[in-house]
Amino acid sequence: MPQTLDAAEVRNWCSLALEALGREREEIDAINVYPVADGDTGTNLYLTVESAAQAVEAVFAAHETGMSEPGPADAVRAMAHGALLGARGNSGTILAQLLRGMAEVLAAPASDGGKGGDGTSSGGKNGDVKGGGDGGNRLAPALRRAAALAREAVAHPVEGTILSVASAAADAAERAALDGAADDGAATVRAAYAGARAALDATPGQLAVLRRAGVVDAGGRGLLAVLGALVQSLTGEAPAAFPVRHRRYEEPAALASAESCAAEDGPAFEVIYLLEADDTAVARLRKRLDRLGDSLVVVGGDGLWNVHVHVDDAGAAVEAGVEAGRPYRIRISHFGAAAEEPPERIQRAVVAVVPGEGLAGLCAEAGATTVLARPGEPPASGELVEAIRRAHAREVVLLPNDTELRHTAAAAAEQVRTEGVRVALIPTRAAVQGLAALAVHQPDRRFDEDVVAMTTAAGATRYAELAFAERQSWTMAGICQAGDVLGLIDGDVAVIGADLAATAEAVLSRMLAAGGELVTLVLGEDVPDALADRLERYVRDGHLAVDTVVYRGGRQSAPLLVGVE
Repeated sequence: MPQTLDAAEVRNWCSLALEALGREREEIDAINVYPVADGDTGTNLYLTVESAAQAVEAVFAAHETGMSEPGPADAVRAMAHGALLGARGNSGTILAQLLRGMAEVLAAPASDGGKGGDGTSSGGKNGDVKGGGDGGNRLAPALRRAAALAREAVAHPVEGTILSVASAAADAAERAALDGAADDGAATVRAAYAGARAALDATPGQLAVLRRAGVVDAGGRGLLAVLGALVQSLTGEAPAAFPVRHRRYEEPAALASAESCAAEDGPAFEVIYLLEADDTAVARLRKRLDRLGDSLVVVGGDGLWNVHVHVDDAGAAVEAGVEAGRPYRIRISHFGAAAEEPPERIQRAVVAVVPGEGLAGLCAEAGATTVLARPGEPPASGELVEAIRRAHAREVVLLPNDTELRHTAAAAAEQVRTEGVRVALIPTRAAVQGLAALAVHQPDRRFDEDVVAMTTAAGATRYAELAFAERQSWTMAGICQAGDVLGLIDGDVAVIGADLAATAEAVLSRMLAAGGELVTLVLGEDVPDALADRLERYVRDGHLAVDTVVYRGGRQSAPLLVGVE
């Protein structure tokens, strides 16, 4: 039975937490009445942890090439950073800050005495993370730092919420350490879970809206699931399930009417975005957003933040972010939308993952619902599920456009099929294959015929991309040096060069040697138009019967994508 939280245990914790939230997502959504009864807390927590788990898996994948395992500090930092990037909703944003607080302590080097951001001692031996007090035990101070950091992130903390549950978990862990569990991680997390469970059960007595609805706090319920996963990861035994409690009590008509009016008086929009900004700018941003709305939570640090606020003027909230730094991944949700009668589903839609804003606009013009995959930030399955739902169709064709997304896309398709949507996953391996499939899409023909035609078009498109080598490495085309231009055809390095244009010509020569009718070029944000002109001339001079089309892809990981149909 493991008693320390090493990298493998962090990985297992993420996996178990994701499984737990997946099982309990609908129950948590059902009891979501505070701060807004929009029924999405369970889903938001699931998406937040999914992002954290993906980040941890990426760390392990990066170490596999070197035949080594990441250290526990690498794993917990990745977990916290992934949660920050993928945080959704009020509770998801707070959970991301809780994980950040834990990471500050758990990842602290032993030479520093394992002190967290508040100076709390966290000990630690040989890189392992033990239970929670003196003698090398880090979990109790980690939970304390997490609870403190989360409260600091919330503009106006309220008792009876996830914050109360987090504080109770920290209190219980510290008591366990004082009672002799200083070197026993299992005993520490069991105590923390028990304290959190008792606090969750008490939340209706702390918050009137919970008491009237007859529910416990949804965010706290989700945190309990995450702590339960930590217990299971360290002990091998899952704690007893928390009893489902989400039956609404009938209320007097006057009370229901009053609550309805209160809901109508609340802010109309939820605004969330990632923000690159310094601490001083963020401090000013907090004050400005606090005047604009409520439920303000700003988490993160070291130049990267996740901002969440409820406002009536969504534009002003985004403008405040622009003044503070560089906001991106901006999401704006209208609270009234959930209560409105949903529109009739359309018959068929296409959902496509694209690597840049330019292609997103192109695919949207063609009628597709798009999911933007930013460099180094592949979408999670939850984002694909949301996109499929947003398409609001009875039949959906899903184009992942990346070999690395095949399992993620398959999981998303399987989840949405359980909701009665017919989903066909076409295993497109590159954006240019997705463009070829979208070009032959005809929503008025039979679904199976449409899928076959799109699959055939994608399969008939060879794909390539140009990239810059980050370090010396062995490739299929020989040894490359850092800074070399790599021409990858169908996923393998086929050409190594020193010049982008010359390497692109060599790639086109190889691809067109097998024939072709149409060349598609997708230029990255910083690639000059002169490159496209040169390549068009190259194709025209050597292959008179081949046409060339050029698109601007915007900010994408590769400076040039190439397709040959």
